[in-house]
Amino acid sequence: MAKNNEIIAVQGTQITIAKINREDYLSLTDMLKAKDGDFFIKDWLRNRNTMEFLGIWERLHNPNFKWGEFALLRSRAGLNSFRISVKEWVETTGAIGIRATKGHNGGTYAHKDIAFEFGMWISPEFKVYLIREFDRLKTEEQKRLSAEWDLQRTLAKINYRIHTDAIKAHIIPPEVTKAQLAYQAASRRSLIKYDIRSHSSCSSSP
Repeated sequence: MAKNNEIIAVQGTQITIAKINREDYLSLTDMLKAKDGDFFIKDWLRNRNTMEFLGIWERLHNPNFKWGEFALLRSRAGLNSFRISVKEWVETTGAIGIRATKGHNGGTYAHKDIAFEFGMWISPEFKVYLIREFDRLKTEEQKRLSAEWDLQRTLAKINYRIHTDAIKAHIIPPEVTKAQLAYQAASRRSLIKYDIRSHSSCSSSP
């Protein structure tokens, strides 16, 4: 996962948020630490309601979802003999809502919509606080981006003013005085008289 992951704290549990294809994915591995007892993500996956929810989500977001394979899994969901891992789920159906990653900050990550549903499995209270903390983070991000945008606009205006002032100082000539205007007018009259004399001399020549 990327090094610039964000972290929120929900009822004392730190949860990593990663960007995957510009979408927010929350660590289910981190969230599982808030659940009492020995439970695993595969215990949640084998639940029939979970399977139904994941199928609906993939239908809305994943045009390459394998519906035939999903139908077979859904028919077995809820049975005592049914077990499936995140890796098997992704490889079998081509799902994109849940990702199993390796390395630093590795683990199981799910799109925020799915992560919120997973939070309900931990406890209704946990889900409420999870959504609240996530919304708080996004609000702070929006404020920061807005402040950065305002700063960029201010800097652009300052740079534009400096640029235009430099043009006025070094390219555009200063205001022409009355004396300069009179001199220019006299010069034009002299040139006109000269042109007239020159034309007359040419006309009188044999």
